Amino acid sequence: MPVLSRFCGIVVRMLFAPVLGAHFHAICGDRELMVAIEPLTIIQGDASEDVQRLVLGWARDHQRELLTAWRRCGAGLRPQTIAPLTTAF
Repeated sequence: MPVLSRFCGIVVRMLFAPVLGAHFHAICGDRELMVAIEPLTIIQGDASEDVQRLVLGWARDHQRELLTAWRRCGAGLRPQTIAPLTTAF
């Protein structure tokens, strides 16, 4: 899974699995979130509420870039990296 971004100890990765729709994974330690890109919602995961808040805030700011990354993965291309979180939510 290519790494899209890293911030606050969170690693954001993307694995193209069309059956699940456009989504990404956010890993913090041994916890993981799977997040749908549109609409922006947590599909599953066990990360803390603070991590969830940070990830969703970052994803809101970069939703268009996340969709582009999803399309690139679907075309067999490596996605571009996305800027890390710059403000706390």
